[in-house]
Amino acid sequence: MKRDLERGGLSALLDRRGVRQALAALDAPGAETRLVGGCVRDALLGTPSADIDLATTLLPEEVIAAAGRTPGLKAVPTGIEHGTVTLVTEDGPIEVTTLREDVETDGRHAVVRFGHDFARDAERRDFTVNALSLGPDGRLHDTVGGLPDLEAGRVRFIGDPATRIREDALRILRFFRFHARFGGAPPDAEALAACVAARDSLDRLSRERVRAEFLKLLAASGGAALVATLSGTGLLLRITGGVGELGRLERASAAKLSPILRLAALAVGARHDADRLQVRLRLSKSEHAQLTDYAKVLAVLHDRAALDGAALRALAAQHGLAPLVDALTIVAGEPRPALTGDARSVLDALGGEGGSPVFPLAGADLVAAGIAPGPAIGRGLAAARKVWLERGCPTGAAARADLLARALDSAR
Repeated sequence: MKRDLERGGLSALLDRRGVRQALAALDAPGAETRLVGGCVRDALLGTPSADIDLATTLLPEEVIAAAGRTPGLKAVPTGIEHGTVTLVTEDGPIEVTTLREDVETDGRHAVVRFGHDFARDAERRDFTVNALSLGPDGRLHDTVGGLPDLEAGRVRFIGDPATRIREDALRILRFFRFHARFGGAPPDAEALAACVAARDSLDRLSRERVRAEFLKLLAASGGAALVATLSGTGLLLRITGGVGELGRLERASAAKLSPILRLAALAVGARHDADRLQVRLRLSKSEHAQLTDYAKVLAVLHDRAALDGAALRALAAQHGLAPLVDALTIVAGEPRPALTGDARSVLDALGGEGGSPVFPLAGADLVAAGIAPGPAIGRGLAAARKVWLERGCPTGAAARADLLARALDSAR
């Protein structure tokens, strides 16, 4: 089905204050500067883009000089060896890159030279929908067929897919991510075949790059469906080192859980999976901790045929309400565990109370009752906490008094 594009979005893009400021500064005799890539694509889809990119025939030093002559602009040579200068405008940064032509590529790095041909510059990009450009006069330029592809919800490599992938193997994952965002039909057959044929090249990529791109894929609205395609072609195994729980990923995606929790749903069944993913994807300590917490809760849930309200309160106290809710969302509909009616009510109540049950005793309570500071305090609290969890984390003055008595008995 043909998608209606919003041409008015192009005018809105050109009317952004920082864009006007940058284009005016780079307006020089004999030179040409255009908006390029994702910001043009997103404008046509009616989605404001946070990242604004310009391509220009001006050399980097000319861009820097032009910014220096313009009040309110600051030039930062963020990638000057590749022809990229970041202009800090009044409403945000804009990347300006001198037109380039590839001279040599090895699958990770490209040797380029500066050029003056926008069509040649477009040909070195990855997908047709990312090669549109927009002039300051509002004219849309499309030399590779990106506009009809965007209308049709079709993601295609520019030129020969195998060649594009040899230039940068990360384009395998980018193909799936962009199709998850913009595709409206089955993946392009030629592109998909090229991705599968080049699967070994994924091993040459840095794990950090794979991690970043894969998490973006998982976050995309159509990510679950494209991950299923990855799984069916064997590419998922090359990325995560394991099989995928596609049903769990679908539930995590439908619930709009975070990308790292979608990764957990897809690829974590036990603690060792979290450890494997930390190594394979160079996960941060925080990300690894989230996967580990999920694995711990998952193990407990699998040991329970059913959960009643008391058991659920105890699990929330032990593991935290948020990890418990996330795990229950991911395994919803599976045979284990079955939630009783009062368990669902407890979940709702805990959410309204703002968090997990809190153990009502502290060491100071035992000291006030005459127990000397030391190991006896810990022994008493541990005994009382065990009873508290077994009873479903009761609250109230009577429950607290009983727990204190048990703690004192164990401490003496």
